[in-house]
Amino acid sequence: MATKVIVPKLGMSTEPITLVEWKAKEGDQVEKGSVVLVVETEKIRHDVEAEASGFLHILAEAGKEAPIGSAAGLIVATKEELAALQTGVVTEVAAAEVKEAPPAEVKEKRVVISPVARKMAEEHMIDITAVVGTGPEGRIVKEDIEKEIAKKEAAPVVEAAELYQGRGVKSKLTLTGMRKAISEHMHRSLSVSAQLTVMGELDVTKLVALRKELVAQEEKLGARITYTDLMVAAVAKLLKEYPLVNASRIGNEIIQWEDINVSVAVALEEGLIVPVVRNTDQKSLVEISKEVRALAKKARERALAPEEVQGGTFTITNLGALGGGYRFETVIINQPESAILGTGGITDRPVVRDGKIVIRPIMTYYLTYDHRVFTGAVAAAFINSLTKLVETPETLTK
Repeated sequence: MATKVIVPKLGMSTEPITLVEWKAKEGDQVEKGSVVLVVETEKIRHDVEAEASGFLHILAEAGKEAPIGSAAGLIVATKEELAALQTGVVTEVAAAEVKEAPPAEVKEKRVVISPVARKMAEEHMIDITAVVGTGPEGRIVKEDIEKEIAKKEAAPVVEAAELYQGRGVKSKLTLTGMRKAISEHMHRSLSVSAQLTVMGELDVTKLVALRKELVAQEEKLGARITYTDLMVAAVAKLLKEYPLVNASRIGNEIIQWEDINVSVAVALEEGLIVPVVRNTDQKSLVEISKEVRALAKKARERALAPEEVQGGTFTITNLGALGGGYRFETVIINQPESAILGTGGITDRPVVRDGKIVIRPIMTYYLTYDHRVFTGAVAAAFINSLTKLVETPETLTK
């Protein structure tokens, strides 16, 4: 009896999921409850545990996409059952799995190869789908892999770089998993909404002074307050006053959300992920700070749960935290939200106050909003309120 290694459903998406890594190799013995497979969606990575103890037979290779609910592998109780699967003498359960798989995957799964030959192929990075087997019924045997290894070693070293339209190729990065999903999500966001960006400067003299006071109280507060924390708290207050900014267009309706859930963008190697601080307006500055830090840590460790990246109503991305100083960007809305606020670094800039040129700490901002949901007048009012709140930030600590 074979136990399936099922591709899980993570969150609301029904799109195929990328198989990132098998934690055990073909034929390895695994224990019930151990992690055997890592999968990835646009937002999170997830560990799939073995539902039974036994020997692993891989049906879908790492790097491929597999439908939700399909079997990426099988776990069988005995080596005899494993050998039957590997040689193509499939059990009733295994045969059913092959029929359920997409056509492209079936071709790979039906490669008949001996365990020794498979291990050699893995060690020497031989593509077994390109090998012609000379064993019984076309089975790939040890001698076939040895011939492929010999061919590989005898092949001349190619000194010249691969060319594409007259340009040398340094490397290729396949769009899979999170990176692919983010790319498609951002493109879709631009294609389904009417996005405009307003930009400007915030005089954060008093905000800088407030943060210095709060950092000095770090031990007492139990949190080291950042500018991101302060901006999250400020936006959470304002979204109560501007329900259209805390809204989404879904179909022919504009839905104003009861909850205020501020998403905070976290930079990863693959792109940005936006964990959600739920009911942000009901939390203190210290509570916001602790939650933002905890979510960012989980994001970098690929440990976010599906519910921690769903349900956002407004997003903040603090690019100033990444350096770069004084700059402006056009940030893209995280669908189905209607707005996203980006902030740049704080730099000393000359400004005019009371007819005199003085130096003040300036933070740049860029608000992208969906013009289908609210107008430029609403965006301007929102920014004006944000400016006043940043210039008198004492209320953010209450």
